[in-house]
Amino acid sequence: MARVLLVEDEIPILLFAEIVLEGLGHSLVSVSSQSEALELLEGYDLDVLFTDIRLPESDLAGFELARQARERHPSLKVLYTTGQPIDDQMKALYVNGAAMLPKPYTDYALKNALEGVLNAA
Repeated sequence: MARVLLVEDEIPILLFAEIVLEGLGHSLVSVSSQSEALELLEGYDLDVLFTDIRLPESDLAGFELARQARERHPSLKVLYTTGQPIDDQMKALYVNGAAMLPKPYTDYALKNALEGVLNAA
């Protein structure tokens, strides 16, 4: 199973994702901000960053977090989520190989999106 860093500032969504990911057997560390996530990147060996794009630091903090996370851990897989429309300018900010899971999502959609990211080359 994967080691996942979950970054979500909306507590009900954070709790839902935690229940789903732990229920699937994944090892999970969850935080609610970009700054907390960056601190954790130093101390954990992770497989996947599952991050909301819009975090308290800025509307595009998830993109910056993914970029910095990949600098530190080049093999880290990235799954973004947001409830906002994604335009082409935002898609240009994706780190290579990242995927998007639109909000609201179901447990089934989260499971499939995570499996897709983990199985991507």
